[in-house]
Amino acid sequence: MNPPKTPSTTFSIALANETATAHLMADLALLLGDGDVITLSGDLGAGKTAAARAMIRYLADDDTLEVPSPTFTLVQSYEFTSFPLLHADLYRISDPSEMDEIGLSPLPEGVLALIEWPERAGGTLPPDCIDIALSHRPALGSNARAAEITGFGKGAALVERLKQLREFLHAAGFIDAKRKRMAGDASIRSYARLIKDDDVFILMNSPKRPDGPAIYGGKSYSAAVHLAEDVKPFVAIDQGLRERGLSAPEILHRDLEAGFLVTEDFGSAPFVEGDPPAPIDERYEAATDLLVALHREPLPEILPLAPPASYSIPVFDIDAWLVEIGLMLEWYLPDRGAPPSEMLRGEFVTLWRDILQKPAAAVRTWVIRDFHSPNLIWLAERDGIKRVGIIDFQDMVLGPAAYDLVSLLQDARIDVPELVELALFSRYIKARRAADAGFDAAEFAAHYAIMSAQRNTRLLGTFARLNRRDGKPQYLKHQPGIWTYLNRSLAHPALERLRAWYAANVPPPAQ
Repeated sequence: MNPPKTPSTTFSIALANETATAHLMADLALLLGDGDVITLSGDLGAGKTAAARAMIRYLADDDTLEVPSPTFTLVQSYEFTSFPLLHADLYRISDPSEMDEIGLSPLPEGVLALIEWPERAGGTLPPDCIDIALSHRPALGSNARAAEITGFGKGAALVERLKQLREFLHAAGFIDAKRKRMAGDASIRSYARLIKDDDVFILMNSPKRPDGPAIYGGKSYSAAVHLAEDVKPFVAIDQGLRERGLSAPEILHRDLEAGFLVTEDFGSAPFVEGDPPAPIDERYEAATDLLVALHREPLPEILPLAPPASYSIPVFDIDAWLVEIGLMLEWYLPDRGAPPSEMLRGEFVTLWRDILQKPAAAVRTWVIRDFHSPNLIWLAERDGIKRVGIIDFQDMVLGPAAYDLVSLLQDARIDVPELVELALFSRYIKARRAADAGFDAAEFAAHYAIMSAQRNTRLLGTFARLNRRDGKPQYLKHQPGIWTYLNRSLAHPALERLRAWYAANVPPPAQ
């Protein structure tokens, strides 16, 4: 291969057998996304197809998937949930000009490309790529290989991270563990299960969040709305939750700077069942009780991290709320053919700034933020609220107690029936009153309605952005349910003026 003349990073490892090769390819797959290009070079029989097959099976989460060599078809395509993959074998290409004929010059956008015999492509491949050069190592065993992994251009950072990940797994004693793919979320984090001696653990890959454009008062979106920038908030909050008797996963190994964790595995027992999925009453009741227990005691605003370091929990304030709901103006309204004028933008912000004064003045507590079914695991062997396993909390902030109850009872990804929502809302109110005779239920109900409108307005914009900007149309299917929740909350008297504005200016989502 004629490497592009761009900065590069290289490291080499010995692979004793195909299992070791599969582990390497799984580790690399954990870090990849659509648009990445992996080339596999080496002599005949060096193990290029075996390496490609290992990555494809890992991404498919199917160890028995038939993965034929594309030697004769030249290109084989696979459709995965997260992104499509293209596996090409260029051995039969006699001239780089043929790359255009088979649809590989340029490479299709939005795919992960695995390309064997890249030297046959000449200079037609992208300059940003990762090359894995495989060679026999008979001195180490008949099936042994050596892999020299080189990252060119943007691929250099991925190769450096792969090296860090391998070093972390080796130091933690998991380098030989079987890797099993886990579905990711809408963030930059990725996860895998590590199976070792019949025990199962979770590997979290949490790279530092890249800075976006500073268009929100001189801050990126993530900074303006207080999203975690690295893995440190997760570690500090995890410890804080566990110290208060809640079920957050135990962290067994960590690298705070690189952003790698090995944690206990809570399994996958869900809080919903059926098709379409609906809440499991007992589990939602336990989750509601957990919020009651959390909200009725004073909580610290600063948490220890790694002595002497600490983590200050950010405040979920009006400025952050306004940036979040601004996603409706930026993404949802244009997506529905109703881009707002400057006058409408001004009306929207003025209305919301006035409404948000109420929850901003409420007593602050820990707001886990995405306290809903995808992030809750049922731990049947535990007791009481310990049965609620919490796995996503790194974006926790200080804010009104009503927010997390909205997140739970107006679950963005399922339809919670209104009667179920009302029953659980009443359960929460009754428990708070029992613990505190001065608890103001009417004031809390107003905060609940306002936070519901704020959260669901933000979600309409977020899911439109995930579709339009990030190529994730699967999130659009949740918009009609979010619209239903939004209209429930807009019926509250505290939102009368906002209800009229939405009725005049916000079209419903496409069904």
